[in-house]
Amino acid sequence: MGVGETLSVSINSSKTSREPEDPDISGPIVPPATARPARWRRVVLDVEPLRHGPYRRLWLGQGVSFVGFQVTSVAVPVQVYDLTHSSFWVGTLGLVNLLPLIVFGLWGGAVADHMDRRLLLLIASCVTWLATLLLLLQALMGLNDLWLIMGIVAVQATGFAISSPTRGAIIPRLLEKDLVPPANTLNFTVAQVGTLIGPLLAGLILARWSFAVAYGLDAILFSVGLYASIRLPSIPPLGDQRAGAPGLRSVLEGLRYLWTQPVLLMSFVVDIIAMGVAMPRALFPELSVTRFGGQGAVGWLFASMGIGAVAGGLLSGWIGRVHKQGVALVLSIVVWGLAVAAAGLAHALWLAVALLAVGGAADLVSAVFRQSMLQTYAPDEMRGRLQGVFVVVVAGGPRLGDLRAGGTAAVAGATASWVAGGLACAVLVVLVSLLVPALLRYDTRTPRTE
Repeated sequence: MGVGETLSVSINSSKTSREPEDPDISGPIVPPATARPARWRRVVLDVEPLRHGPYRRLWLGQGVSFVGFQVTSVAVPVQVYDLTHSSFWVGTLGLVNLLPLIVFGLWGGAVADHMDRRLLLLIASCVTWLATLLLLLQALMGLNDLWLIMGIVAVQATGFAISSPTRGAIIPRLLEKDLVPPANTLNFTVAQVGTLIGPLLAGLILARWSFAVAYGLDAILFSVGLYASIRLPSIPPLGDQRAGAPGLRSVLEGLRYLWTQPVLLMSFVVDIIAMGVAMPRALFPELSVTRFGGQGAVGWLFASMGIGAVAGGLLSGWIGRVHKQGVALVLSIVVWGLAVAAAGLAHALWLAVALLAVGGAADLVSAVFRQSMLQTYAPDEMRGRLQGVFVVVVAGGPRLGDLRAGGTAAVAGATASWVAGGLACAVLVVLVSLLVPALLRYDTRTPRTE
């Protein structure tokens, strides 16, 4: 599919009386503020951002396509475990994902600061879709080649690494600052719905059908997200952002800026600790067989964190009223680590799922605070690059966690790897936040200083 000027689509046909008339976005566009919400709306999920058409389509497309993405995220490690019977090789998938995420996440964020973000999102989405089709093709042909699967996963990670920071940098251009936290809550909640539904679908598909069916479903659902990207208005760079080239120098400028902002820097550090040290999912295929009774359990294990995150998102109306976001971020990560450690000791599937669900709810809270801090703290000319760093951390951290969990399990066993990771996460986050207290002092009511 070609992407360029021919894909410029008018959004007039889907406008409501609350939407702007100019599709070429030069600043935040959002419907007028509504009256103060009723008391119950302060508790449940805030859906005000969905009144804005372009954001609504982007949100819906992301939600539908992420279900398919999660089906593939379960099918690939299960296929690798079937081929190798080793959690080490399942963990190695984390490294295969991580390298493209680091390189293209940083570069993609820099590009997003210098070109039309809608066009870049379309290009990256097409790369991801191609990788999904290749996974489908290898499954249909029955190739069962470990290195081929690894290579396709690397291509898929490349598209994801470019599209994710671009999508994150688009949101503050669609909405006013006050709607960014609820928009991020909506994004993370719908993503966690995918994290819930996708693995359950994957477990059903893999138990009854085949890997090809799983990859085929992903390819179909991804087309909805691609359509949503096509329907976005043009989002060109602002002012002098048009000048300059999105090369290594631009990436380094973003990293230097981040180094001077301890609040943002520490928000990344604590997330690396949370995911890189505590994430246990590389152990799910092995423990579903050895502890929880077979492959039917693997879908529940992968879906468990999504269950908690969806519940947390539906009761997230309070998040927008939290001003001490740094303290809230640290506390949520401590809860995540302790819940993961407790789940590693559970021998009943329902208890492990319940404890991981608590961790998933805490992880959603931490993710919303981290993303909101980044999008409202950083200037627009740096958002793409910092979103690139955000994607490297958010998507790369769990891959590091996969590598750590698989490698530790190979030496010390799956249970030791799982429990020790959760406990170490809780302790390290507290220590780091005390040693560098800028994050704990962060308050949205305090004027920002450079």
